[in-house]
Amino acid sequence: MTLLLMAAGSGSRYGKLKQFDDLGPAGEFLMEFAMYDAIKNDFDHIVVITKKENVDFLKDHLSGRLPQNIKLDVLAQEKTDLPDGVTFNGERKKPWGTAHAVWTARSVINGPFAVINADDFYGQSAYANAAKFMQKHPNDNTYALLGYTLKDTLSEYGSVSRGVCMVEGDDLTSVEERLELEQQDDSVIDHHSGNKYSGNEQVSMNFWVCKPSIFDKIESEFRIFLKDEDRIANSELYLPITIQEMLQAGEASVKLVPSGGEWFGVTYASDKEKAMKNLKDKTEQNQYISPLWP
Repeated sequence: MTLLLMAAGSGSRYGKLKQFDDLGPAGEFLMEFAMYDAIKNDFDHIVVITKKENVDFLKDHLSGRLPQNIKLDVLAQEKTDLPDGVTFNGERKKPWGTAHAVWTARSVINGPFAVINADDFYGQSAYANAAKFMQKHPNDNTYALLGYTLKDTLSEYGSVSRGVCMVEGDDLTSVEERLELEQQDDSVIDHHSGNKYSGNEQVSMNFWVCKPSIFDKIESEFRIFLKDEDRIANSELYLPITIQEMLQAGEASVKLVPSGGEWFGVTYASDKEKAMKNLKDKTEQNQYISPLWP
């Protein structure tokens, strides 16, 4: 089983590359705890998507730490990585988006895989539940989203964007993006839309279980994207939207799988201290060893 970590962001709200910040008790990156939890649950292939200038550093850093039986691929997300026969001569500062980041791994993944953000902590049970799902659905075109409770994913230091899940039974029907969610008294308000939520809703924190069929879908959507001058200038290819398009077209089904775990992230620089304390506490509670890779 493969874990793909998206680590190509710029950390604009955090102030620096948070993926490479030393948050663990022995100076570990947050993504290393994800790798540790995944390996504990029988994942044997780690794929990291990052910027070109970080590939060698990250490969050296991780290859000296991960167990020898774990396959490691560190790949660069590059704006020049386009579908065959397609050219792009314009200017663009941003990468092409999270779907394109996943598409970057198309040549190294040939089975079910989990996708996460490298700057989020998802909890050990989330990897256990993802592994069980992948073992139950090894070959069909059933995807999964690991869900978290909205009120448990907010930040004390500002509003956050979250995908609120719409479900029928355990079938995910859609994910509605809300851009400025913040706790307000006993409810959660989205300042952008005005919508109010109880806080008990399930939300997406971008922990997906995908199948290799996603690669062809992303390429198809990417070809359409590159023909639209407005989208090229102002938009990105987003993984959740691509999966929803597969869902709506009947090309895949998606199950909402409760994560059963605790989430925290480092959206803002002020989140760092809390994240470090959480990792220290979990280590002292023997959930992790220190250093993480003896």
